[in-house]
Amino acid sequence: MILTPVFPIAGQPLDLESVDARDRVTELYRSPREDWLRLNLIASISGSAIGPDGTSETLTNAVDRLILKVIRALSDVVVVGASSVRAEGYFVPRNGTLAVVTRTGNFTGHHIEGTGNNGTVLILCPAAVAETARTTIGLPGVQVVSVPDVDGSLSADAIVSALRGQGYRSIVAEGGPGLATHLVLGGVVDELCLTTSPVLNGGALPLFGPAEFDDHPLALSQLLIDDAGFTYARWRLANS
Repeated sequence: MILTPVFPIAGQPLDLESVDARDRVTELYRSPREDWLRLNLIASISGSAIGPDGTSETLTNAVDRLILKVIRALSDVVVVGASSVRAEGYFVPRNGTLAVVTRTGNFTGHHIEGTGNNGTVLILCPAAVAETARTTIGLPGVQVVSVPDVDGSLSADAIVSALRGQGYRSIVAEGGPGLATHLVLGGVVDELCLTTSPVLNGGALPLFGPAEFDDHPLALSQLLIDDAGFTYARWRLANS
């Protein structure tokens, strides 16, 4: 596979089979400061966050998976919503931390998978449901972090403050749509890394869910394209 920078300047095509490919992709995705929160999402051209199997797996490809690994490696913690681990499942990073945000603490039927040699799992939840989270998660070594809430809801600021309080400065959030929207509307997102898969599909799951919200201006800071027609954009949010 070939990955080509096209913005802000056209660059030399990068052969992802080359020995230094991952290092070069890593340099393309470094954040400008230590305290940084990026969303890393994928969508079809029609704006769906899922493919025909009901997950994002049928939208992705090998280049997107490489970029996903690079972004995770550059981050201190991967953040997802509890609905995502129930719908799609998640592997615990071998050398990192997976933080799962939940309002209910109910992880019955979750699909978080360990590898036998993996990192930390954090559960971020209101104090009132912390025991439910401990009981239903069913994984060893999970750390439950109580986050200040308002009537059971966790603000975006409270989620980020809890993570930074645990020492996590570079954060990547991977959805789902509800959590992504919550973080954007909460004004805590610095950057959106968006892969666009070259397919049209309908009747699926909008990238940021069905709710309408006010415009959030973005500034394109980087655009890459591969030889399969996938595009990989880095968008800066106005507050960053």
